[in-house]
Amino acid sequence: MNVIRAKTAGFCMGVSLALQKLDSILHRRSRICTLGPIIHNPQVLAAYEKRGVFCVQTPPELGKDDHVVIRAHGIPRQEEERTRASGATVVDATCPRVKKAQTAIARATRRGATLLLFGEAEHPEVQGLISYAHGHSLVFSSQAELKKFCLAEEQPHVLASQTTQDKETFLQLERMLRNRLPKLTVLSTICDATRSRQEEARDIAAMVDVMVVVGGRQSGNTRRLADVAALSGIETILVESADELDRKNFLQKTRAGLTAGASTPKSLIDAAELWLASL
Repeated sequence: MNVIRAKTAGFCMGVSLALQKLDSILHRRSRICTLGPIIHNPQVLAAYEKRGVFCVQTPPELGKDDHVVIRAHGIPRQEEERTRASGATVVDATCPRVKKAQTAIARATRRGATLLLFGEAEHPEVQGLISYAHGHSLVFSSQAELKKFCLAEEQPHVLASQTTQDKETFLQLERMLRNRLPKLTVLSTICDATRSRQEEARDIAAMVDVMVVVGGRQSGNTRRLADVAALSGIETILVESADELDRKNFLQKTRAGLTAGASTPKSLIDAAELWLASL
């Protein structure tokens, strides 16, 4: 099997920085915690758990002697305030791109504009982003959902996005809204790395018989890479590790594309490439 591996596959800057910050405090004698999963990759989380890192879900679980790392996706503003009030030593590992989006939303809505956020409502990043809006917030994941909203044309609105959403879809949404809302402000909050990964996934998908995407199923950017590849019309297989790959899915196929989410370790990508190349 000939394998075309994406050059952009694997850890992004935000994930690398978050894990570096966690690694930098592992020598502490106090309890080391993350507030929620630091990234969305089960193998990485399991490895840190073996090293004694606890994953707590809420600030009341923290003690004043703990060291707690805020996850790469960020947390709601009110939750961060409660975390700092707990007395624990706080290490903020929020991705700089997410932090920039939080700040931009706070600034753009400071006079009460309605936030229109393109993203997954239940995703922790999205929950954090909308907490920075000063006015009303509406979250949608598709053009169909957006069309259901009753938007007052005379009111100011701010359009923003979860940092890992598809850029082309966001541009379509922007064009649609500019025709409806004269007082629309558009924020550029999609990460450049996300856009590059999706563009490369499209390019590779156009050259292969089958596409393999490696990453945690809880990872939004990993699922979107799979969606982008599938839209090219070829079979796309999402796995968390090479162990999930099945030979029957590659019968009569000679060229496979391989990419991975932004929280996928290089070791898992290497293993998938070796498995595919062995066919």
